[in-house]
Amino acid sequence: MNRFAQESPKRLADALEYSLLAPGKRLRPVLCLLACETLGANLEQALGNACALEMIHCYSLIHDDLPAMDDDDLRRGRPTCHRQFDEATAILAGDALQPMAFESILSSRLDPTALVESCQVLAWAAGIRGMVGGQMDDLLEENRSQMQCDEPKGIEESPEKRLDAIHRRKTGAMIEASVVLGAIAANATPECRSALARYGRGIGIAFQIVDDLLDVESTREKTGKATGKDAARGKLTFPGVYGITESRQMANRWVAESLAALEPFNHQAEGLRQIAKYILERHS
Repeated sequence: MNRFAQESPKRLADALEYSLLAPGKRLRPVLCLLACETLGANLEQALGNACALEMIHCYSLIHDDLPAMDDDDLRRGRPTCHRQFDEATAILAGDALQPMAFESILSSRLDPTALVESCQVLAWAAGIRGMVGGQMDDLLEENRSQMQCDEPKGIEESPEKRLDAIHRRKTGAMIEASVVLGAIAANATPECRSALARYGRGIGIAFQIVDDLLDVESTREKTGKATGKDAARGKLTFPGVYGITESRQMANRWVAESLAALEPFNHQAEGLRQIAKYILERHS
């Protein structure tokens, strides 16, 4: 933090520090490090990738909270970046975190092939085919009732398919990428990468289901952010499509599939198993 604080305007550096070092779960970098550890590699090999994941995630939260997006005032129990500073500073803080993420990867000591693969995986997961594309469709769902008159008849997908497409990209892509980036740092075999990707895919969907349930069932005091907003904004959510009971059962099934994907790693994957169980039990 000190280096970029010296190289950028103080207000921008303060906004970056406020957001990036805020209290939080750090789920994505933890998954990256645990995946690397599961494969028997030194955790330090994955530090650059782990930091990059947190930077991209942090930028997405800053931008998601803006008035033009989800318009939130609280994040992790504190004022959101644009409330603590201002909208322009928040936008620039998010912008700055994106190139910083790739700098983090490229500054690590991975071999050239792993560096390129790491950048490709993160770019795909964070971009138009992943997180950003999912966020766009999520926003479009809020205005779907007004837009339906412009859609050709007979090609509309079901709410279930639209919901799956949104969250496999918006949330799932970055969580899956987290374990894949750990595997790349550990020079994993294609078979190991594939197994870890299946694990990440499953917990990514489970994480979003639980997130949707918390918005319905929890409180601002417990989650550190506003609740009850998804239904009010017309968002497509798992409880809204499947109901609370079925959504919870779906989360359990996805976690069970994730745990099954870890079977080839035996006791070495205990950390990843604990993360999967935590996702079902979390309250924030």
